[in-house]
Amino acid sequence: MTLEELDERGAEERARQEGFKTRVLTCTAAGCTSCGAQKVVEQFRKSVEDRGLTKEVEVVETGCMGLCGEGPLVQILSDETRYSRVDPEAAKRIVDEHLVGGSMVREHRIDPDMPFYARQVRVVLQNCGRIDAEKIEGAIAVGGYTALAKVLTEMKPEEVVEEVRKSGLRGRGGAGYPTGLKWAIVRKAQGEQKFAVCNADEGDPGAFMDRSVLEGDPHRVLEGMAIAGYATGASQGYIYIRAEYPLAIDRLRTAIKQAERLGLLGNRILESSFSFRVDLRIGAGAFVCGEETALMRSILGRRGRPRPRPPYPSEKGLWGMPTLINNVETYANIAPIILRGSAWFASMGTPKSTGTKVFALAGKIRNTGLIEVPMGVPLRQIIDEIGGGTTEGTTFKAAQTGGPSGGCIPAGHLDLPVDYESLQSVGSIMGSGGMIVMDSTSNMVDVAKFFMEFSVDESCGKCVPCRVGTKQIALLLEKLRAKKATIDDLALLEELCVMVKETSLCGLGQSAPNPVLSTLRFFRQEYTDLLKPKLVFEPSDGVA
Repeated sequence: MTLEELDERGAEERARQEGFKTRVLTCTAAGCTSCGAQKVVEQFRKSVEDRGLTKEVEVVETGCMGLCGEGPLVQILSDETRYSRVDPEAAKRIVDEHLVGGSMVREHRIDPDMPFYARQVRVVLQNCGRIDAEKIEGAIAVGGYTALAKVLTEMKPEEVVEEVRKSGLRGRGGAGYPTGLKWAIVRKAQGEQKFAVCNADEGDPGAFMDRSVLEGDPHRVLEGMAIAGYATGASQGYIYIRAEYPLAIDRLRTAIKQAERLGLLGNRILESSFSFRVDLRIGAGAFVCGEETALMRSILGRRGRPRPRPPYPSEKGLWGMPTLINNVETYANIAPIILRGSAWFASMGTPKSTGTKVFALAGKIRNTGLIEVPMGVPLRQIIDEIGGGTTEGTTFKAAQTGGPSGGCIPAGHLDLPVDYESLQSVGSIMGSGGMIVMDSTSNMVDVAKFFMEFSVDESCGKCVPCRVGTKQIALLLEKLRAKKATIDDLALLEELCVMVKETSLCGLGQSAPNPVLSTLRFFRQEYTDLLKPKLVFEPSDGVA
């Protein structure tokens, strides 16, 4: 395919879509599918056919629309009306009353001014919920692979790296390392071959950001990987994704085949001299494989266990060759940066944390789902406006960010800007984007115990501090919950947390104590309330 043919393919698809009076977008991402979305799609298609509207109305299966707790979700594209909790009966009514009768089904309609949508800025999620993720034409129609065409025809590899560097984009996988700097290191590294890897091993409890992006807009990620390959000199890409994401895997496989068929992946992309192939590697679901050195070992068919660094993957990665590793969200930001410019991206967020961030908002909050906000937005805006606050009769207590590697942010810090530096200042981290909300009914010792038990189960066991230390921390927390712990046990708990944090081999072990340390910092009273009371011996009557 040539650049001109790419433009023609996009124009043809837009014209085809405009031939319908409206399009009924139905979320068939994992969350809505679990609520019966496929039956809703079938009912829409049947009702459209029964009404003789097949030439006027197109029913489209899309990715995540965001408000996951209210699924299945539907959007009527012509007037941007959104519907929630749509079942087959509601689907029939929407066709009869809305599409034919012109009146909305109000009991299922989502308020168009709902802050959940109005307060978001969608960059990564721009196309999620609005395109058919299984048809490449839908992606091309909204500009898919245009950024790749631009870099191949107008930019030198070093210019691409510089544009990413100037954008200020930092890795969205958790560490927040400057993306442009990482690309520059890989580009300068020497090796017979280079690799670009996408880390889609999303293992944090409550996190579903990467899964949703891959289910809703896989071509955005593939395009970002191809641009990264061109910029760094890599010719082979791998997407490492856990087996628990079957829908994302299916849609990725479909997207890769379609892109190869059109010459947008594979040999001589867009008839240029650049070739880039992408293959999938399916992980068994080990949390430790989210750590980049363990991930690479797993790709090579070995047990996923981390190794000391240096050497870093950018110098010695897969098969000893320079390897670029970014996560799903990082790659999904690349095409918009190339098309709209680094200055545009840097204008959002804060000077040190530019752009937007996708969060999976879960827990004890009214509006659970997938959101995207500018970096630096106050936590209060996410909780009270976008999230709608906690349920009736409760108040906000804390938000856990960063999963098992993060910490709990108490109500006293609700006005904290959500960026890398601010979260670190209160003992938490950005992580990949999980945000779990606790209300006044939550016990913070139980929260710490949950995350520590997760770390115990997921420890690879390679280093003693993590293998033994996390287990002992979990046992002390269990002793606390049984009200059998003493003040000495509490002191030992803190000492163990510091030891594990300072001596573990990899970042996952080093950050495993964070949930305990942060809850001890902000909710110590809940720990001391569980301590076993001291025995007091009083002399009986008549004893001096």
